[in-house]
Amino acid sequence: MKVLIIGAAGMIGRKLTSALVAAGRIGAQEISALSLADVIAPQAPETDIPTQLHAVDLSAPETAAKLIADRPDLIFHLAAIVSGEAEADFEKGYRINLDGTQHLLEAIRLESANQPYKPRLVFTSSIAVFGEPLPRDIPDEFPLTPLTSYGTQKAIGELLLADYSRRGFVDGIAIRLPTIVVRPGKPNKAASGFFSGILREPLAGQEAVLPVDPSVRHWFASPRAAVGFLLHAANLDTSGLGQRRSLTMPGLAATVADEIDALRRAAGEKAVALIRHQPDPTIAAIVAGWPQGFVAKRAESLGFRADANFDAIVRAHIEDELGGRIG
Repeated sequence: MKVLIIGAAGMIGRKLTSALVAAGRIGAQEISALSLADVIAPQAPETDIPTQLHAVDLSAPETAAKLIADRPDLIFHLAAIVSGEAEADFEKGYRINLDGTQHLLEAIRLESANQPYKPRLVFTSSIAVFGEPLPRDIPDEFPLTPLTSYGTQKAIGELLLADYSRRGFVDGIAIRLPTIVVRPGKPNKAASGFFSGILREPLAGQEAVLPVDPSVRHWFASPRAAVGFLLHAANLDTSGLGQRRSLTMPGLAATVADEIDALRRAAGEKAVALIRHQPDPTIAAIVAGWPQGFVAKRAESLGFRADANFDAIVRAHIEDELGGRIG
């Protein structure tokens, strides 16, 4: 099996690469070749699997055709700019998040014109495809109602994936990821970045800013769970999806106060004292339109699994990113 990861230099892309290299296979199929692509060159993994690295811009019309020239059997499309940046730069958001996706689908369709080619395409969507007015816990049948440019771009990507799958060009599955915490590394431009920051920075002994009220409730999953979702989607029998190719992933509904309580249990009051509440009306307005929770029965019935509780999410970050040590 040939595997292509687009967006391989990002946090989820790096962790997915590591998981694939460690396993060496997808289900019963061995990975025979690995291609890693991003706008900056991904880091080469330590593996005997033949690996190609590509520093490319998927929004450039010719890029997608080059990436699929050797006909990868499995494609993970993770590449995107995040919510805050897509809202601040309208043109860039649509160029990267929408044009790049459409170029990829078209390249696959045209590649199949000469001889049969139908790869599995796993597309990372987002719970940002939903927006107010919303029920407290959103069922699988709820319509897409995005209230941000990022959410709109992801919703259009889902529709394109469904249509290209219906027409037989790809075997697609879109997974709507919860907000991923705790994200390692430096803060990014995502409006949701503070959800990770109020845990990541205090656990490293640094101050964090909280721009919203602690009562804000949201839908979360850990990086470990996100990689698990992607691997499960790659090996899933998609015949059970029918024409509904998009799935809301299971997650954990929790408030910011719940996050802080988990931090307190893991690292004590000293860590909690590093959180500084500094209201930001812009961030608060964006977050106010986001989902608070889901009833993800379809995904759960298909075998997708989430984190048990927020303590487990914090523990995973300490183990995976801090070497088991706090401070």
